[in-house]
Amino acid sequence: MFPFDPSRQSRRRASRSLTRTTRQMTGQLTRSLESAAKSVTKAATKAVTRSTEKAIRETRKATVRSVKRTVRDTEKAVASAFTAQGAKRGAKVARKPLGQFVTVDGLPVHIIVRGHGRPVVLVHGNGTMAEDFAICGLIDRLAARYRVIAIDRPGFGYTGRPRHRIWTAQAQAVLLHRVLEQLGVERPLIVGHSWGTIVALALAADGRRPLRGLVLVSGSYFPGHRTDAALIAPLAVPGLGDAMRAMVPAKVSASLTGQSFRQVFWPQPVPARFTARFPIEIAAAATQLRAVSEDAASMNAAVTGLQRRYAGLTLPVSILAGDADAIVKAGEHSVPLHTTIPGSTLRLLPGLGHMIHYGARLKVERAIDDLIKLR
Repeated sequence: MFPFDPSRQSRRRASRSLTRTTRQMTGQLTRSLESAAKSVTKAATKAVTRSTEKAIRETRKATVRSVKRTVRDTEKAVASAFTAQGAKRGAKVARKPLGQFVTVDGLPVHIIVRGHGRPVVLVHGNGTMAEDFAICGLIDRLAARYRVIAIDRPGFGYTGRPRHRIWTAQAQAVLLHRVLEQLGVERPLIVGHSWGTIVALALAADGRRPLRGLVLVSGSYFPGHRTDAALIAPLAVPGLGDAMRAMVPAKVSASLTGQSFRQVFWPQPVPARFTARFPIEIAAAATQLRAVSEDAASMNAAVTGLQRRYAGLTLPVSILAGDADAIVKAGEHSVPLHTTIPGSTLRLLPGLGHMIHYGARLKVERAIDDLIKLR
């Protein structure tokens, strides 16, 4: 027999079959390797992402803890510094609050309550406190004929400023409402000075509490540029502001606070009774400086939200301003507000600055008396 000798055509078919089989196996192997590589890469990416996110969270927590420690240490240092300075001078630094405390949602709010009769509520400006109305004599004078209530706004005087809330003018108005509710106050006359006028207007615009009227003294009522607010705004940034305030020595902070009061009283000199009695160690402390910077930074936003509601106010409104006020220009704020609120009255006091409850206390009293007599 002859040996088997496949034809050329058969060999070609066998070769093509082998090639196809090889390609299929190679393709399957390649796809398996690519799938495995993708799985490994995806798992590695997830692991790296989780690790990075965890590191970021831990860094944030560490930063927050560090800032809080810095703030606490600074507040202790400020308190110690003033105590030491007072001891050297033989002065009594530890001050006793003039009033009492009302607790609202866990926050003890310091208020000064004097006298009997129809209620008059005093709301202070930025950088001061309820005690300011006692120093100028307004509380004692009004208490002879009215029930007077002066409140330390959040972060000022002896009232704290919890960080879990954003203390807008509206939030402060709600707090004031809750305080008056606890005291059983009905239809009060609200007297606001400077930033306190924004709280007074927010309370009136809200409409949740019937008011007898508003006396607005040296207020900012429309958005605009104020140099003092622009300079202090960076201190309101969380974390950054705390760090910046922590770097200011207590003596420097007290000195700067004293200089700011000279500017606020200008063109009148700072009264001797203010220098002697105002608790500058409280005004220069980290908590109050944070409140000052936050209120300054939020002022434009507050009045922007309120200004469209001015024309709808129907209660009696008395507006007072000094025509020499270098902090708030009467022509840019008090005069336009008077033309916006129907039936409001305006008193421009010649030659007086921002603190007219010192330079023209009797005029402020007269405005209060006039509104009390209306209803």
